Parts: sequence; structure tokens; C-alpha cells
Amino acid sequence: MQYAAYVFDAYGTLFDVHAAVRRHADRIGPDGQLLSEIWRAKQLEYSWVRTLMGAYADFWQLTEQALDFALRKVPSADPGLRATLLDAYWRLDCYPEVPAVLKALKASGAKLAILSNGSPKMLEAAVKSAALDQVLDDIYSVDTVRRFKTDPSVYDMVTTGWRLYPSAVSFQSSNRWDIAGATKFGFRTVWINRSNQPEEYRDFPPALILPSLEALTPGN
Repeated sequence: MQYAAYVFDAYGTLFDVHAAVRRHADRIGPDGQLLSEIWRAKQLEYSWVRTLMGAYADFWQLTEQALDFALRKVPSADPGLRATLLDAYWRLDCYPEVPAVLKALKASGAKLAILSNGSPKMLEAAVKSAALDQVLDDIYSVDTVRRFKTDPSVYDMVTTGWRLYPSAVSFQSSNRWDIAGATKFGFRTVWINRSNQPEEYRDFPPALILPSLEALTPGN
């Protein structure tokens, strides 16, 4: 079934959040994967805590703070790589299927957007680096509402901006908690379960669970 609009989470869905550490794996050493996992976990934790507290700071600040924590938590990683890792985060690799899938959806007449916790500058850099700027109609950043996912005001940016009912929007995310929030809001949701994680939030189930975005290509 085709939808009028396809909206994508950015980090973990379109862009590989572990690419920055992997790009410098030789310099980081054997605990690179652990460093990357802690960096990502803290980045998200800080977004949830700050939304609950009503103390917004943009996602780039949280990304920096999360890396600082990860470097302290993983002493085998050289803290001198901080600037290098942060620089790499501006140009994360997109997943291999992403350009072709988005181009095919665009060709089918659908509207396409990103809806992300990322700051506007972060998202602009990632999109340009992956050459996706020509296929996206909009990039929605939580910076507009100064609250992070899963606050309903985040998802409402799309329906208000595009004047669509939530049910007309297909929302794709690799983050199960994000899918839960979007499902509760009323989007049709597709969980991109890239790492075969177990199901959770069973009272807010996705419409589909896919291992990648590839199956979204019209005709598949």
C-alpha cells in the first residue's frame, strides 16, 4: 500500500550512528564498539531526561556530552580523539539501500521528510554528505518545538506542516521507542529492526517490522 507521505527518523534509520567510531577503529582500539554503544545510549538518555525536566539543549550539545561520558567510561580509548570523532559524526554513512529507496518513493509521487532529534545543522550536514538533499521535501528537527521524541509535539510538526491526518503518514524508525511514540500519535509505523532486537512496547505495535528499508521500494 502506498502512502501520501513517508517520514524517516535519521540516526540509526537513514544514517549509521556507529560509523564515526568505526571509521577510526584502528586508532581507538579493541573497545571501539563499547565506546560507540555507550555514546549512543547516553545521547538518547540525555534527550529523554532533558525533555522530562523541561531543560532543552540541542542534540549537538548532547552528542558532545555523551561522547565525553563514553570516553571517561572507556579509559582504553584515547580522549585525544574527541575532536576527530565529533567531526566524523557530521558525515555519518547512510545505509546502502537508502538512496535507491528514497529515490523510488519520490518517483512514485510520495512526499518525503526526515523527522529527527538532530539539530538543523547536524541534519543538513548529514543529508548533504549522503546526497539526499534532492529527494527530501522537508527536514523536521525537534529544535522547532524544543522537546525530544517521544513527545507528541514532535510528530505533530509533520501533520501540521503538511496538513495531513496522522494515518496518511508512514513513519519509519530503527528505534523501537520512537515507533511506540509515533504509533500512539496515530502514524502508520514501520520498525526497521536492523539488529534483530526483541519486541517491546507491545501495546503500541508497528504495522510492519522490516530488516532494512529495501522492502519499502514500490513494487516490492
